[in-house]
Amino acid sequence: MTHAPSASLLDKLAALLGPKGYSADPGTIAPWLTDWRSKYHGRAAAMLSPASTQEVSAIVRLCADEQVALVPQGGNSGMVGGATPDDSGDQLLLSLRRMNRIRHVDEAARLAVAEAGVILEVFHDGVLAHGLRFPLTLGGKGSATIGGLVSTNAGGTQVLRHGTMRALVAGLEAVLPDGSIFDGLAPLKKDNRGYDLRHLLCGAEGTLGIVTAACLHLVPAVAARRTAWIGVDSPEHALLLLRRLDAAIGDALEGFELIPQSCLDAVLRHIPQTRAPLSDPHPWHILLELAGDQDRPLGDALDPQLAAAIDTGLIRDVVIAKSERESDDFWRLRDSISEAERAEGPALQHDISVPVDLMPDFIAENPRRLESVFPGLRALSFGHLGDGNVHHHVQPPAGVDGAVWLAEHGAAVSRLVYSHVVELGGSISAEHGIGQMKRDILAELDSPARLSALRGIKAGLDPAGILNPGKLIAGLGDRPLASHRAGQ
Repeated sequence: MTHAPSASLLDKLAALLGPKGYSADPGTIAPWLTDWRSKYHGRAAAMLSPASTQEVSAIVRLCADEQVALVPQGGNSGMVGGATPDDSGDQLLLSLRRMNRIRHVDEAARLAVAEAGVILEVFHDGVLAHGLRFPLTLGGKGSATIGGLVSTNAGGTQVLRHGTMRALVAGLEAVLPDGSIFDGLAPLKKDNRGYDLRHLLCGAEGTLGIVTAACLHLVPAVAARRTAWIGVDSPEHALLLLRRLDAAIGDALEGFELIPQSCLDAVLRHIPQTRAPLSDPHPWHILLELAGDQDRPLGDALDPQLAAAIDTGLIRDVVIAKSERESDDFWRLRDSISEAERAEGPALQHDISVPVDLMPDFIAENPRRLESVFPGLRALSFGHLGDGNVHHHVQPPAGVDGAVWLAEHGAAVSRLVYSHVVELGGSISAEHGIGQMKRDILAELDSPARLSALRGIKAGLDPAGILNPGKLIAGLGDRPLASHRAGQ
């Protein structure tokens, strides 16, 4: 069990970090005590903002001595309350935002070392100046940080070709729960010294160590891309097209997003300066992108496949972006779906994955299961068909108070969604993590063997439970979580 920080500890931390790195001012701390979705609200005794790995190490050592809990935080753009402290007011918020240097870019090796507080969009721009690209992007790139992306094993729209964050991490630097520094930044391709701490820390949500820097794989900057917006009748047809293109084109296929007409309609209603790419509505839409060295080979590979798909009725219509601006406009439609859905009103948002071949079945069957128990609710799915990641949103029935309905029925609805996912061999969290939002349902539905292993790893590395307690893993003497408002 962790304890409240003593006045002596707070004085030591203030002396260590100075006025730029230490604040107990409620007004300064307040914006960082609520998660991005405004679902969770906590309190903190102070906010610590170290400027170096050595300062992080000193902080953790001091807190370990008194068994005081630390909640690490990057851009605070997470989706599951993983960076929000609890209600006790005894935890310390550890902000990595001052650690924002790109330490090194190796053009020949296509590697870069970035500190935890580097914003993803800044990192994109920084490596692009060297003719390179970091092949992971997402809608929150203007606020998400490298440390948070590593700690949640973020995904995004390019997983189809390049994998999740874990696949892009060549090395890590982190501070462990006793304050020791793990220096694993060397990008070793072969290393058989037992358990891979880098992989343990990726996706650990700050519960096993504080990621302070990462060595990341880069790829050549895109010289050309081919972006298409396609209308189809069903997810089954989209999957058939994906398989056809994957066989014919291979690694050039970098993005393959599935979007229902209802999501596109919401974007067009709520996001200024957007327009539908196709002249007519279609039940489903695909946004796909190829990336390569030259535009003509991409067109030679893609265009005949799309023409054949139209001839056979596999797709109904298609438009290919004629400029970088138009490609960006297509992607803006996709990236704006979450914002548009929030504008539509309260909804339950589920970030799940199922085997790719079963994704159409889930999309069709899960709404039927939900409506048989909760008549009138509306369920829609969109997401990364190429990697089986479904963003499955459930809206209350029309004509009811959405917040009240979700407060009453939301937990049962989510349990039905997640039970179906587990039945199909999927995951209740594809790319956003577990945090506190999914902690209890993970404990309920995941396999006992897996849960036992997770708890054993946590207890072995952090026996006092000082790193991000109450997140990811239940049952280790956790305190009450941050306050939660359902249906936001």
